[in-house]
Amino acid sequence: MKISKIKIFLIVLCTLSFSYINTFAQAINRYNPDTMLTVVLDKDVIKTARAGLYVEDFINQIIKDSSFYDAFKNMKKYAFTAENTVVTYDSNNKVKGKIYRKIRHLNDKKGHKMITLANITSGELYKRNGNYKLYSVEMFDYIFTNAYNSDFSEPNSNSSLAKMGKNEGYKEKLKTLVFSPGKPIKGIPFIASKTQIFDEDMRKNYNYTFASGTYLDSIPVYRFKVLMKTDISDWTKDGIMIKELTTIFDKRNFQILGRYIDMKMDNIAFSFDVQMNIEMTYIKEILLPTKISYQGNWDIPFKKEERASFLVLHKDYKLE
Repeated sequence: MKISKIKIFLIVLCTLSFSYINTFAQAINRYNPDTMLTVVLDKDVIKTARAGLYVEDFINQIIKDSSFYDAFKNMKKYAFTAENTVVTYDSNNKVKGKIYRKIRHLNDKKGHKMITLANITSGELYKRNGNYKLYSVEMFDYIFTNAYNSDFSEPNSNSSLAKMGKNEGYKEKLKTLVFSPGKPIKGIPFIASKTQIFDEDMRKNYNYTFASGTYLDSIPVYRFKVLMKTDISDWTKDGIMIKELTTIFDKRNFQILGRYIDMKMDNIAFSFDVQMNIEMTYIKEILLPTKISYQGNWDIPFKKEERASFLVLHKDYKLE
């Protein structure tokens, strides 16, 4: 594999940043957000059959759901405040650099406008030419400073891909991993065949668990967790990229309110250990994103190891 493709893959996956409590991948001992922290599970375990639901019901909904992605497109209709935090680390997980930004996004008839309310930077973040030292931070800054003024088309749609160059095409393909997990992603070396976790050959490597609970203190939800089995061979474990996929469903309408994904891969081309989390909430019955978090380690041949965490909080939505 050429280094340029590896670089593209690293940058692309970080754009999805849009947490991790797992014994199968090496835990990253630092800032560690998780959808589960805002979900309180019921004390009594409810069997799926007793509730009139089965594993296939959840899988089918994950595959066909569009509400999760629609929530990001809905942002273009609203003004809101975004608080963005970026932290970079050295090999011992000590903080090397930090960025905090608070931005008010305005989306009216005149178009998208950003008002910077706070911008605090410290530590080692930039090269001498002013560019970011880490590709992941560079892409994070681009996505969360400019994405709200871009076209939110369906991931992997023919119309969107036709308008894009090669690099943008990679970004579109990787959107599928978060917004439509389980679907194949062609064109990414060493990765394409490892994303179809709901295929028959892959299902035997996962356990599926179901729970009932409450999200954000008031919303009744189901938690559906797809977790890699512990009793499979080490060889099989090493070949599985998605270690966990947890999805939070609104009981009332089966819309997806949250998604957490834990991924790890280690091969001759690159190694990574990444966790991403996205949470939604209702603003007058419209689903909108409120928290996007990411943390990950990247190690690519001939490149310095990258370690970073991102946290984005959205609030004060106002329809414009």
